[in-house]
Amino acid sequence: MEGSCSLIRRVYLTLYNWAALVGWFQVLYLAVKTLKESGHEGVYDAVERPLLLAQSAAVLEILHGLVGLVRSPITATLPQISSRLYVTWGILWSFPEIRNHILVSSLVTSWSITEIIRYSFFGMKEALGSAPSWLMWLRYSTFLVLYPTGIASEVGLIYVALPYIQKSEKYCIRMPNKWNFSFDYFYAALLVFGIYVPGGPHMYSYMLKQRKRALSKSKRE
Repeated sequence: MEGSCSLIRRVYLTLYNWAALVGWFQVLYLAVKTLKESGHEGVYDAVERPLLLAQSAAVLEILHGLVGLVRSPITATLPQISSRLYVTWGILWSFPEIRNHILVSSLVTSWSITEIIRYSFFGMKEALGSAPSWLMWLRYSTFLVLYPTGIASEVGLIYVALPYIQKSEKYCIRMPNKWNFSFDYFYAALLVFGIYVPGGPHMYSYMLKQRKRALSKSKRE
């Protein structure tokens, strides 16, 4: 019974990783193609559908951690996926005024390259039991550049969106109402913006420790 459960787990995670890989590869391909043919202004429109799908599917990784399918701590997975979902749906999808900003291109490129490498690595590990050393090095090294460019793009897009958030009053709840509750999306966005200040360096430090541990283990093997 235990062997069957282990096999089902491996098959499921292999399929999940390869499906996510295809999705992010499509995002990168469309982004690069659009940048080459018409410039950064059209990147979001080109990648919107696969981007929304690929990024939303990452919610499953939180569930994977909660039920013990993977070893990744939920404390590391949750903030990273939550922040990306917020930028994807709460900023880019919600405020079309910023979709032609050049930071969208750096965001999409950073995210897609990172995820292509990550899902390739974990897909091979689940399917074959191991991944090539060069792929492991990429998995634990490319973030040194791509994490700062990605998080800078996230923070930058939230900042660019702030005037549109304030002006539109989208998602705001004003009193009086039957719930006796008010909510201002502008101040919520400012709060998220502020969380990036301690959160970004903390996550980067965590990934540096992960890199040191993984590459040291690889050398011993």
